[in-house]
Amino acid sequence: MGRRGAARSDEEFSFVSPVVKYLLFFFNMIFWMISLVLMSIGVYARVTKHETAMACLTVDPSILLMIVGVLMFFITFCGCVGSLRENICLLQTFCICLTIIFLLQLAAGILGFVFSDKVRHKVTEMINNAIEHYRDDLDLQNLIDYGQKEFACCGGLSYKDWSKNIYFNCTDDNPSRERCSVPFSCCLISKDERVINTMCGHMMQDLDHNQAGAFINTNGCIDKLVNWIHSNLFLLGGIALGLAIPQLVGILLSQVLINQIQDQIKLQDYNVQHRSDPWS
Repeated sequence: MGRRGAARSDEEFSFVSPVVKYLLFFFNMIFWMISLVLMSIGVYARVTKHETAMACLTVDPSILLMIVGVLMFFITFCGCVGSLRENICLLQTFCICLTIIFLLQLAAGILGFVFSDKVRHKVTEMINNAIEHYRDDLDLQNLIDYGQKEFACCGGLSYKDWSKNIYFNCTDDNPSRERCSVPFSCCLISKDERVINTMCGHMMQDLDHNQAGAFINTNGCIDKLVNWIHSNLFLLGGIALGLAIPQLVGILLSQVLINQIQDQIKLQDYNVQHRSDPWS
């Protein structure tokens, strides 16, 4: 009777911790639902907008959302099913994918810091392309206006960059009513003004830097963005840490669960062997 009880207790014992197993499952379930939301937003934006001027921003945001959503969906699916079914293959796929993504993010951050001049040049090209397509897409227009208001800037390097846009171009043969002007988002708005002059940017490119500075923000958005990054390094570091911690937690939990499952398989093999040959 004692031997049977001992054998039964060995069979009931499990190395796999339910806490680790279901913690990893719910952890992946949360990000799996987030991936569905990202894919839905990306598909909706792509279907409703079709080909837009937002594509000038190196990568169309709707496509970027779909790519990130699909990638997250695949990885979290492996994590969910792998933890629930205790499948080592799926858990290893989940762990390896998370590790690769974490290393790529780390490498991108280091390269961005080392080659900051090339990053700045790429950002300048992206902003100039956005200026050229300012009137082509309402979403892009709102994005640029928001950035110029938020950072109190105008154009890429200076307010004269708006001459790259066909509507604001300063050439003599430009028939546009907005010739030599800048968008309203460049304007200096006083809190005391009761009636806001939406035409305050009219013909500002004809004025020199000091004269235009009385009516609009003349500094470019790139320098303002660089200054903002330098003054908010702790905030950016916190965001980067916030992105890294869930990935590291997922890698750790999946690796712990893999080791527990492997130990459980060894125990089961030992029990089978011991049952067939009790003297071994």
